[in-house]
Amino acid sequence: GGVTDRPGDDFNARGDVRAVLETHGWVRTKGGDNEYWRRPGKTSGMSATLKDRVFYVFSSNAHPFEANRAYSPFAVVAYLEHGGDFSAASRALSAAGFGQSSSDRTGGGHSEGGADISHLLAWADDIEAQIERVPDPGPIPDELFEVPGFVGRVMDFCLETAPYPNRALAFCGAMTLLSFLTGRKVMEPGELRPNLYLLALAGSGAGKDHPRKLNARVLFSIDRVQALGDKFASGEGIQDAMAQTPCMLFQNDEMDSVLRQINRDREGTKESIPATLLTMYTTAGSVFPLRRKAGKEQAGVIDQPHLTLFGTATPKYFYESLSEKMLTDGFFARLIIIDVGKRGPGQRAGSLRDIPGPILETARWWSNFNPPRPIEGADLRSMHPEPAIVPYEPQARLLLDDFRLVTEREYSAGEERDDEVWKAVWARGFENAAKLALLRACSENHEHPVIGVASVEWAIRFADHQLRRQLFLAAEHVYRSDFEDHCKQLVRVLREWRARKGDAWMPFWRISRKLKWSPKLHDEVRQALLNSREIEYEEVSSGGRPSKQYRLTF
Repeated sequence: GGVTDRPGDDFNARGDVRAVLETHGWVRTKGGDNEYWRRPGKTSGMSATLKDRVFYVFSSNAHPFEANRAYSPFAVVAYLEHGGDFSAASRALSAAGFGQSSSDRTGGGHSEGGADISHLLAWADDIEAQIERVPDPGPIPDELFEVPGFVGRVMDFCLETAPYPNRALAFCGAMTLLSFLTGRKVMEPGELRPNLYLLALAGSGAGKDHPRKLNARVLFSIDRVQALGDKFASGEGIQDAMAQTPCMLFQNDEMDSVLRQINRDREGTKESIPATLLTMYTTAGSVFPLRRKAGKEQAGVIDQPHLTLFGTATPKYFYESLSEKMLTDGFFARLIIIDVGKRGPGQRAGSLRDIPGPILETARWWSNFNPPRPIEGADLRSMHPEPAIVPYEPQARLLLDDFRLVTEREYSAGEERDDEVWKAVWARGFENAAKLALLRACSENHEHPVIGVASVEWAIRFADHQLRRQLFLAAEHVYRSDFEDHCKQLVRVLREWRARKGDAWMPFWRISRKLKWSPKLHDEVRQALLNSREIEYEEVSSGGRPSKQYRLTF
């Protein structure tokens, strides 16, 4: 008796995927909730993670797995032991005792009447394997907020003094501070600059003011407060400010309205705020052409503009504004988006007046640093600086080259599918990783920075998480029709329920309170999601009208 599981589902729930990986030469290098695994033939670094029974592969040399793909335990078995044949994998698991009655696992894939149904179970598993789902990578792992040196010290002080400490917000503040300080002073060998556009998703009262105040205090202490900006009045206003001060840190708490401009700007106005920010970003290594003003013969340019953005937005309005147009916009594609989560427990706030000496010493060092010029004329350094090149360690360069190939392959896949969102997301992956690796190296050793293996591995993991998060947001929130939007709304409601209640069924009456649709629309959405095997549905008799219940299948 009992409920019969499919072999793949059963193995996903209780199979030993670690043993399968180890049998095929994979090595676990770090335990815990988020395990690190190294592929066969590699002697250092990591190639994949295993978290919540999802095996996520980063490496482009981990055959038969593809880079930047998530695999269930059943899929791991299918690829490693059956050459990707899910039907064969299902039959083998059934013979090994998986997929039988949950109360009596001795039937070898037979029904209660004794009929062999393993071929039907295999067919179902094979179909399931073909359903594409973009997994939610979840919040950024805490270890990715660990940056040695300057960034770490700024974060520690921010957390010690904040009324509501938040590691993600402290990280955002510290990274943008370093991005500003290194502006027009360093670049990596490919001439990418350390300018960052960082967007923190934080609700009201989450503590987003504190890291901004700390950054302002540091700039005041080193006599650079004139380089601090806050709100964007217009694209023209940004240009005017940067023309006066070509290296600036903007800390904007109204990014919701800036992002909404992308959707409203149907004509692609050059003077819009997003368009201006995009051009500033892409011309950090060249010149930004200023608009011509009335009464002036020449428009002028900004040489190597370095604009660092620390923006914040409310998660609710951010998600509501997501659209295919926004996700494919050049400005949005360059944002590093960090969801800071809920507000944590409070503490007695400390003073920002007594900033630790090592923080100010490093900040002043960067402020005073002028890279040696290949030509004479030290007075020209501020007008046309020649940034110092931060070199790569040879192995670090190779790792980053591997990641470039991954991003290029994924971009090509998007071209073949004519998927504009996919292309936009992967187009910026390598660039973001290189910038992050450069900043980590400058944080670790400001006087003699070198981009090492540790910096590149960290940067690739961070950038990869951002890529997966953007793809998940696209799958979750961007729709091409009203009906698709309704389907995604129900999936989101069920996902929120599962986060609180686990695998418990969600009563329909709770769903109908959140989604006030007509009975016909509820029926149509339910049937569509049942057909795509994204939900389960049952009606339970309780003496009166049957109780309707829903839950997710993935």
